[in-house]
Amino acid sequence: MFRFDVDPTMLLETEEQRQLRAVLRDVLARTCGPEEVRRQIGSARGHDRALWDRLAGEIGVHGLAVPEEYGGAGCTFAELAVALEETGRVLCPAPLLSTVVLAAGALLDSGDRRARARWLPGIASGALTATAAGFLHPAGVTAERGPDGWVLRGEADFVPDGEGADVLLVMARAPDGERLFACEPEESTCDRSARRVLDPTRRQALVRFRGAPAEAIGEPGQAPGVVDAVLDAARVALAAEQVGGSAHILDALLVHLSQRTQFGRPIGSFQALKHRMAELLVEVEGARSASGYATACLAARAPELPVAASAAAVACTGAQRLATTEYVQLHGGIGVTWEHQAHLRLRRARADEALFGTGDDHRLRLAGLLGLSGRTA
Repeated sequence: MFRFDVDPTMLLETEEQRQLRAVLRDVLARTCGPEEVRRQIGSARGHDRALWDRLAGEIGVHGLAVPEEYGGAGCTFAELAVALEETGRVLCPAPLLSTVVLAAGALLDSGDRRARARWLPGIASGALTATAAGFLHPAGVTAERGPDGWVLRGEADFVPDGEGADVLLVMARAPDGERLFACEPEESTCDRSARRVLDPTRRQALVRFRGAPAEAIGEPGQAPGVVDAVLDAARVALAAEQVGGSAHILDALLVHLSQRTQFGRPIGSFQALKHRMAELLVEVEGARSASGYATACLAARAPELPVAASAAAVACTGAQRLATTEYVQLHGGIGVTWEHQAHLRLRRARADEALFGTGDDHRLRLAGLLGLSGRTA
């Protein structure tokens, strides 16, 4: 039985979080507008390295949830969620989700102090990008002992930001069961090729290991639990991004409806469109509440996190789907063209729906977690 008793004060935004939000919104408005996003996703790297370094060095985003002993700020996930909401608001294509949530989360949850000390300082400073392989999709990766230590063989597909990551945290089958490994990929033993994906702001890759040197992380038998915890954290992180994107669309639509005229009056004055905006507002605020609660559960390491994470996934996916649908429809024909940012936001929304499980997946998971499986109305 789950107890839903997270401290309500954790749902309130602190003054420090408000200041962080204001700084990030200002910086991202000037460096990550629609045209800058298109330029970044068209580059070889897929994101702006100068912006990445600025977010890490000047604002400290990468180290927000990293303990101070590893070069971070020692804050909770609540502060990181603010940053993710703001980057989601502008569709920032930087590999934050893969680096600071998936990879850093795996290192922290593994409890391996040696591995933490080796890679977390680089992640916190922005010097390293990292990701997880074999967490999101079943991976055919095996680990075996070579003359000089562990080596990886096999492949992992659809690895987030896998083509350019400096460090890969890999789920692999070892002789003593599934284990986590850290690999610094080299061309001689690791092939990485970009996948053609729906959302160009979130790159994915096929990674083939050909005897790639790796280091074991954590203890045998620990990996499945770490992966489950990291994926729940990733769902909460994605929910924060979705809230930011949905809120931006609502704001943009209100401006559009007040400026576009038809029959001599702003189209936002028509009752039918008022109803649609009211419905969208309710969806966005519901998603914000679900995301905030899941964030509080993750920050407090509360036992109800799996329920909160899946509930947030359902609510925030639904809000983003409605927001992008309205964004396209209320802009008419231009909303489906590549030239308008609605097109990119629609792609992000559809890709997000399947990234860490679909809405139906999470409804089924919630039914199991809450003991509702098999019940009828």
